[in-house]
Amino acid sequence: MAEGIKTLLECALLAMVPVVELRGALPWGIAHGLPAWQAYGVCVICNMIPVPFILRFMTRILAWMDTRSRLRPASRWIAEHGEKKLETYRNYQIFGLFLLVAIPLPGTGAWTGALVAALTGLKLKTAFWPIFLGVAAAGAVMLAVSMGAVAVLG
Repeated sequence: MAEGIKTLLECALLAMVPVVELRGALPWGIAHGLPAWQAYGVCVICNMIPVPFILRFMTRILAWMDTRSRLRPASRWIAEHGEKKLETYRNYQIFGLFLLVAIPLPGTGAWTGALVAALTGLKLKTAFWPIFLGVAAAGAVMLAVSMGAVAVLG
């Protein structure tokens, strides 16, 4: 019982970490014995936890980081990463935001989607649902891939 809760908490924390997010946390949770439905639910919910904070504070944090010489390279890298992804948003608007989050590839996900939304000035109520649906869709893809790997590898 305690081991299951520990694994669930670890999975939840992994889902909130940039880069890893749901794409890494979901297969990790399943590989560590969590039921697929439980891993999916925890990963989707926990992957969304940072989104409102990113939308609300990211532009201010980047501006502050840009004033610090040691943090400036990181600030510029984050801003450039977001700028590269803006083209998807500009081409397809809200659907583009969904696609950016839903496709489980490196450099996409809730953190990137929220960063793009913040850079374009989208408000939480406009950006939340496309990001949430994108996370849910990416989770479904990762769940299918993870369950396929479990079936093949035993």
